[in-house]
Amino acid sequence: MDLATPTAKPHDRLAQALSGDMQAVNAMIRERMASEHAPRIPEVTAHLVEAGGKRLRPMLTLAAARLCGYDGPYHIHLAATVEFIHTATLLHDDVVDDSKQRRGRPTANLLWDNTSSVLVGDYLFARSFQVMVETGSLRVLGILSNASATIAEGEVLQLTAARNLETTEETYLRVVRGKTAALFSAATEVGGIIAGAPEPHVAALRAYGDALGIAFQIVDDLLDYGGTAAIGKALGDDLREGKLTLPVIRALAQADAEERAFWSRTIGKGRVEEGDLARAQAILARHGALASTRQTALDWAERARLSLRELPRHPLADMLEDLASYVVERIS
Repeated sequence: MDLATPTAKPHDRLAQALSGDMQAVNAMIRERMASEHAPRIPEVTAHLVEAGGKRLRPMLTLAAARLCGYDGPYHIHLAATVEFIHTATLLHDDVVDDSKQRRGRPTANLLWDNTSSVLVGDYLFARSFQVMVETGSLRVLGILSNASATIAEGEVLQLTAARNLETTEETYLRVVRGKTAALFSAATEVGGIIAGAPEPHVAALRAYGDALGIAFQIVDDLLDYGGTAAIGKALGDDLREGKLTLPVIRALAQADAEERAFWSRTIGKGRVEEGDLARAQAILARHGALASTRQTALDWAERARLSLRELPRHPLADMLEDLASYVVERIS
């Protein structure tokens, strides 16, 4: 199929437009994840990196650099850095969440062990800093290092908010900005910076990444209660792990005594029984929490698209705009 046609998915069209750059990124990832003395590092890393992920975050960096007119080599380094940071967080997340499945495959911590996943994740974080330093840009180093700290902060905040039925939408948004949107935002921002783009364009790219990342995570949280096995993870993981995501926060705000007792038992105390996922889905639907969460995701996707209007028109900008729409089409 011709990926230039409107029937192709936006991330596929973006991948084709950036295919040469992505080949270079993948080559750098394979080269830099190697270890002469610890063969388990490339084994664990390859299991996740080569599991068929869409490489969305590095493509954002490449697209941002290219649409801003960059023709140097360092967008490849930055895209590889972004993917290393992302992969490291996934390895750590699966240990924290005791996950068994990622991208439709067994997680690294299940195939190896928690210790290997944590230490290989640490290695990838270290590698990411080695690669980003090669660009020679202190500003880029500052943005990506701040994003790494923000991701960790977001994960810790989510941990402390878990099973707390008083968690607010404000706290939820702070978690989402930390654990997901921070890297989306940094990925697009550094692409503009390495290209020497004007500050208004860099700001627009940063805003696009932030809004896209928030929409992406809200959709992911929504699919946990209303998706299919095709999303690559088990439905109801958030319920079992006691995560207060946006649909549940909104349903809790309208809960009667019986419903609140249900949420207290399942999320608050972690006692999830057979049939509880179906009951949770029914409660969420009853209060319109699924529909209102979907609308919030659509609103953030629209913010992302509007941010791009600040940039010069470019085929890659059009693809990024389509990508924002596609992120929320998963819940249509």
